[in-house]
Amino acid sequence: MEEDRGDLPNGEDDNDSDRDEDDRLFAWMVNDDMDEDEEDEEVEDEQSFDTESVEQDTPAERSGHIAVIDRNIMYVWGGYKNAQNHGFIDLYLPRSEIWTYNMESGHMTGGNLHTSMSGSCGVCVDGVLYLFGGHHARGNTNRIYRLPLRGPSLVWEEMRDLKGLPPSSKDKLGCWVQKNRIIYFGGYGYAAQGGHRGTFEYDESPGRGWNNHIHILDLETSAWSQPITTGDTPSPRAAHACATVGNRGYVFGGRYKSYRLNDLYYLNLDTWEWHEMSVPQQGPVGRSWHSFTPVSSDHIFLFGGFTTDRETLSDAWLYCVSKNEWKPFKHSHSESPRLWHTACAGPDGEVFVFGGCANNLLSHRRAVRCSSYLLLTCS
Repeated sequence: MEEDRGDLPNGEDDNDSDRDEDDRLFAWMVNDDMDEDEEDEEVEDEQSFDTESVEQDTPAERSGHIAVIDRNIMYVWGGYKNAQNHGFIDLYLPRSEIWTYNMESGHMTGGNLHTSMSGSCGVCVDGVLYLFGGHHARGNTNRIYRLPLRGPSLVWEEMRDLKGLPPSSKDKLGCWVQKNRIIYFGGYGYAAQGGHRGTFEYDESPGRGWNNHIHILDLETSAWSQPITTGDTPSPRAAHACATVGNRGYVFGGRYKSYRLNDLYYLNLDTWEWHEMSVPQQGPVGRSWHSFTPVSSDHIFLFGGFTTDRETLSDAWLYCVSKNEWKPFKHSHSESPRLWHTACAGPDGEVFVFGGCANNLLSHRRAVRCSSYLLLTCS
């Protein structure tokens, strides 16, 4: 795999992958011998030329961002966008900028978030946004941050001195939340060092690949751990989508090597037993970069994504947990395909889809990133 080569116009060749799309030619590519502090200064210098997002009244177009909901307010952070005057070069969105849906106004954040990123995993627990991993100008990270959302100001805090063995540096992973624990699954990144449980499969590019590792962050004890799982374990994957329903952590699809999957598994978060659920032939096609959003105690909403044939999808499906049944969901946004977007559930069963890319992100054409919202009502 040669996706890190600097002589490609947009960092992609015909060997496409969901594992490394953001290793493209960013405007601030730095020398490998720079230390981390120097890298941060370089990123900030380049970001200073990209003031469009903070000058707008609504968020800039983006993909690879995160979004969470707390008290019916949707918060959007990170990702990257097209550079306006640099051809196929992309720019990370400012690390200090977070947007709220209901006000459509930008809010600046403070604290020690060390760099802008895409492909991070974000989740809200009791009014706190937790941000793990991601990809920045020099590669993957396994740092984790917290951002309290209900205080008088928004200040990022890096979570240091956590006990236990942390996950490896990665992006495009998913997570579930249960009993004050965040449970991370899968992703694409560097090979794990140490005794990690699970499987790591190398990509053709040196040092990185897919995994099916599970890591638990206990927010009460501030400790990392790995469970011993049983059952039918999913293959390693990245750019999949996760959903928590009761004590089950569901995962659908994702990319593994040359395959974009349409398999469905759930992990019992009490017993740590994996179960594979059948997906009918007439069900959703294999995909990555999709969303899978719980909309009730018995239903999960699947939207969009990217197929093995490089098609960006706009289809929607409603999965019934109790019946293990898929039903296509008709909606009015069939002409608005999205991949690597976010989707958050509202209080009345509606789903807010924001951002993403509307065309083939891996082609040599300019990516068509979106800044609009799609509202899909599932109730």
